[in-house]
Amino acid sequence: MLVALLPGDGIGPEVITQARRVLDALAIDGLTFEEALVGGAAYKATGHPLPPETLGLAKRADAILFGAVGDPDCDALERHLRPEQAILGLRKELSLFANLRPATLFPELADASALRPEVASQIDMVIVRELNGDVYFGEKGMRKTADGKREGYDIMSYNEDEVRRIARVGFETAMARGKKLCSVDKANVLETSQLWRDVVIETHAEYPQVAL
Repeated sequence: MLVALLPGDGIGPEVITQARRVLDALAIDGLTFEEALVGGAAYKATGHPLPPETLGLAKRADAILFGAVGDPDCDALERHLRPEQAILGLRKELSLFANLRPATLFPELADASALRPEVASQIDMVIVRELNGDVYFGEKGMRKTADGKREGYDIMSYNEDEVRRIARVGFETAMARGKKLCSVDKANVLETSQLWRDVVIETHAEYPQVAL
């Protein structure tokens, strides 16, 4: 199994170094590593936040350990050259549309929570976030209004296939847990959210065991 190590910027190299130590300690047979530049570090070395060599490694790898991207030195760059574009590029090129974020409380940290321990100790959920649609990937730009004022715009859009695939990830995740799924939208205001709600309800028919 090939693991791509993409340390990136800021705390990224430190995090990846420690993650590598953990994997080395596990001594998993057949585990190999290759490292590549990404983010601001990649831009400074190659002129692009996601060089072809890095993308090629990511496509060959069985898994990716990604550190962090972001560099104040790059804030004045054109948007397509900024470090954060490496994340969007990887998501798009590898079709990484589902982000799973488990949330639970370790007993040792109960007293550190802003919630009462008896409340915080009950937290056990997985947040499923869609990554390949919405305003991140829609048309965007700067323009002038009729009276000459600067105006920024970001177009939000989803098609039903994009919604259905993330809905299925949510339902499958729920099936492996408590069989409860909460879909969050703003259907009373946004057409994209109305489509989201409609498609999630349609997909629910495939998972009657789950409470939506």
